[in-house]
Amino acid sequence: MDLMLEHIGKGFFTMLLIAMPAVLTAASIGLVVGILQAVTQVQEQTIAAAPKVLGVFLVIILMGPFSTNTLMEYFKRAANIAFEIVPKDEVMVLSGEEFYQYKNELNEKNYYGEKTMDIDEMMRNAGKTPFAGAKYKESVQKPPRSSTAQPNLLEKEHIFSGGKD
Repeated sequence: MDLMLEHIGKGFFTMLLIAMPAVLTAASIGLVVGILQAVTQVQEQTIAAAPKVLGVFLVIILMGPFSTNTLMEYFKRAANIAFEIVPKDEVMVLSGEEFYQYKNELNEKNYYGEKTMDIDEMMRNAGKTPFAGAKYKESVQKPPRSSTAQPNLLEKEHIFSGGKD
């Protein structure tokens, strides 16, 4: 579990490392253009957009090799963890035979753990809701109210309307 949390942290750091130059460029260009617009009192929105787009585009082009290498290193670490470290951890991983046995058991059962109906059984029970046994149906009974319970939305509307419904 610690390995996974550490790897997730490295993933967030990698995202920040790749995105930060473009974000900082856009912010700094926006600040400079905003100051120039305030000084000249030209409040045109498109003037701020064009330099930001060009600046971010240039940063992406210049930082492309660095970003690609950073992502490749992160992917190599992730693949190493997924294919080398995790399979050797006997507690977390099922063997191939156990996996297929578990998968077959899951395929035979529905959400409630009962065996699923095959197509012939579904055709014989057409019109009935599948897998809706009585013990799984939701109860529509009102919950008991205590003396300190707050009124619900409908009760509040009834109270505020003066009982006119």
